[in-house]
Parts: sequence; C-alpha cells; structure tokens
Amino acid sequence: MLDDDDVILLTVPGWGDSGDKHWQSLWELTYPLARRVRQEDWLYPDKAVWVVALRRAIEETDAAIVIAAHSLGCHTAVACLRQLDLPSQRRIKGVLLVAPPALPITPTTALSAGELPPGAPAPAFTGFETTEAGKLPVPAVMVASRNDHFCPFAEAERMAALWGVKLVDAGEADHMGSHAGLGSWPKGQQLLQRFMLA
Repeated sequence: MLDDDDVILLTVPGWGDSGDKHWQSLWELTYPLARRVRQEDWLYPDKAVWVVALRRAIEETDAAIVIAAHSLGCHTAVACLRQLDLPSQRRIKGVLLVAPPALPITPTTALSAGELPPGAPAPAFTGFETTEAGKLPVPAVMVASRNDHFCPFAEAERMAALWGVKLVDAGEADHMGSHAGLGSWPKGQQLLQRFMLA
C-alpha cells in the first residue's frame, strides 16, 4: 500500500523498448515504485495506441507521479499530457523528456538504427508525423545530445521552445539509449529527484 508521500516513477520507452543496459531499465531495478509503460507493439508504433497505454497507466495510479520518457516515448508523453483531466495533471510532479527524435522519422533512419530483424518491413510510425506545439501543462525538462542521429540539436532546441521546457545539453551522448554507455545515468537521476522533492 502506498503512503501519501510516495511517488511513482513511470518509465516510457521509445521505439523498440529499452534493453537491460538502458538507464530506464537500471532505474527500474533500483527504485521500488517504478513501473514501465508497456506497449503492444514496440517496433510498429501507433501514436494513438501508445498514448492510450500511457494514459491508462497514469489513471490507474492514485499516487503522485514522475515520468521519465525516452525517444519516441517523449512524443507519446507530450500528446498524453494534453489529454489528461486536471486532477490527473496535478498528480504529475514532473516529466523528464530524453532525446526526443525529430519528426517525421524516415524508414531509412529507422532501419539504420538496427532495431529490426533482417527482412522485416520498415515501420510507418503511425501518428508520429509532426511535433505537437504548445506549452506542456506540467513541469518538464528536456535533455538532448549534440550528436543524436535521430535529432539535430537545433531541432531539439526548437522542440523545447515549442513545449515551453528547459533544455539540458547532454554534450555528445548519441541517442542516449542502451548503446550510449550512460549506465544508471546519475545526471538524469538528479534531474528526476528535483521533481520528486518539489
């Protein structure tokens, strides 16, 4: 049973889910109140379906929440936050948006990431054609890398401005996923803690 001061960590992975070496997975191992938002199809994403899964996870949680989203999970979180009723929005203490990709994602870019089995059709990324504009209704911070093959830094700056969030420069950290060597990513944990303690 949860106490009044407990905070649930919802991790929202991106395309392909987060592997064992991903910082989201490592955070889930060390934080007992962490819950991963599961998607029915990690490789052929449909934005509407992904948003429903996140919204359901939020609505099924009575406690305060912090969200840690990565990659395509960031766009999922941004869309979902705008659909929540006011009481649900007020339970969200903060959102960490890490390495959102530039939209649209082309099949060539997706296939070059090596996430699909040989011979598999390229994903269509249904519903993820454009970046949503408008200030987010909850506190949020965005973290972006300067050598992210899914997003030029200038586009990250544009998205942060569109969403009205502070942008943290991660330096050259690739796409900040399983292959970036971030480990448990202490800097990200510090950013998350600020929301939890607010």
